[in-house]
Amino acid sequence: MKRTKKPWDGRFLEETDREVEAFTSSLSFDRRLYRQDVEGSIAHAKMLARQGIISPGEGKAIVAGLGGIRKDIEGGLVEFLPQDEDIHMAIERLLIDRIGEAGGKLHTGRSRNDQVTLDLRLYLREEIGSARKLLNNFRSLLLNLAEQERETIMPGYTHLQKAQPILLAHHLLAYHEMLQRDDERLKECHDRLNVLPLGAAALAGTGLPLDRGYTAKLLGFPRVSQNSLDAVSDRDYVAEFIFASAVIMMHLSRLSEDLIIWSSDEFRFVEIGDAFTTGSSIMPQKKNPDVAELIRGKTARIYGHLVTILTLLKGLPMSYNRDLQEDKEPLFDTIDTLKGSLAVLSGMFANLRFNRERMAEEASKGFSTATDLAEYLVVKGMPFRQAHAVVGRLVRYCLERKKTFTDLTIEEFRIFDNRFEADVREYVSVAGSISRKRVVGGTSYDSVHSRLKELADKSSKG
Repeated sequence: MKRTKKPWDGRFLEETDREVEAFTSSLSFDRRLYRQDVEGSIAHAKMLARQGIISPGEGKAIVAGLGGIRKDIEGGLVEFLPQDEDIHMAIERLLIDRIGEAGGKLHTGRSRNDQVTLDLRLYLREEIGSARKLLNNFRSLLLNLAEQERETIMPGYTHLQKAQPILLAHHLLAYHEMLQRDDERLKECHDRLNVLPLGAAALAGTGLPLDRGYTAKLLGFPRVSQNSLDAVSDRDYVAEFIFASAVIMMHLSRLSEDLIIWSSDEFRFVEIGDAFTTGSSIMPQKKNPDVAELIRGKTARIYGHLVTILTLLKGLPMSYNRDLQEDKEPLFDTIDTLKGSLAVLSGMFANLRFNRERMAEEASKGFSTATDLAEYLVVKGMPFRQAHAVVGRLVRYCLERKKTFTDLTIEEFRIFDNRFEADVREYVSVAGSISRKRVVGGTSYDSVHSRLKELADKSSKG
């Protein structure tokens, strides 16, 4: 096979070793940046022509040639060569092959150093938009589900032990709050990366009269980078996106863990739709929550990518170093994993069936209204710490006699303190416990319904 000339051949007497070519090539994964590379190159060519650095005819030939290359790549008509090294050099080679000498002028005033970070920023800007759309679709689904379950009572847990009764809607809205913060992080990441690096060239800028503001306008960047060294070496936005994705996946993993526990025979709070579960190769009765388990497992992958990118960056001297080629695979896999997880989780949540009777039954167990009893005594004038001890003794009394609070007579309550009166019955009821949690952010019917309305209003306003 004929060897393709390298753009740096003028300095070297020997050809690049084939194993070195294979080792250093990033084309197998960075070819997904072809649209962004073409888009950035078209804007650069238009700017060069506008500035008189290349002729108008050359500019038009370059733009037309790049458009044809993009179309052919999308049509599967382009053969990439191992010697191309990366998507940038592959497109440049194809351009020169098609339009001749004018194609060799495209790289005027730029380097692959500022070109690759431009491509990444364009790519990630678009992918953040896609991820946010999936995230907000899932948030809407959670909101709708919470509305449907606004009266459903369930046990709330701490340490995976029954704690206090809550509304299922309140539990679901807790994840909605998490995902809202996640969306804010993605938006902030988008805003910080939305800076044009092109024009920084290799590291020092260029002596050619580039109009960076015009290029930024063509590509939709509101700002241009202010330091050429930083522009070519900055991958903060990659680390920040992977971090934001890791936090999202952590939230999805926690939600998946709830589903895994709730769908177990020991809980039986929820049934996951058949289409989002799998069976066993040996046990005919099994219905396994594999989708939820895989989301939990894939979270570890994203954590690994975060450690990878931070470790990659921590020891690099200024400015560009080839190590930065290793930023793309962690980033690409993070994007694919995050979007895939959000899409499949949305489908799974649309096919959940909650066992409301079972949840309500379990909410009444485990002395879940014990804190309400302590608050009852507080209302009657007892210091909380003393009330806590009194109710603790009441719980022990019930355990020894295999009773619940609702089994006790008023006389039995008064063994522990004569402040107990007939109105204590309201305090030991699950519905009464929930109704009293009227503080902003609490689990009362009024508080939850108010929050649902507020979120629905915000959603309808976009």
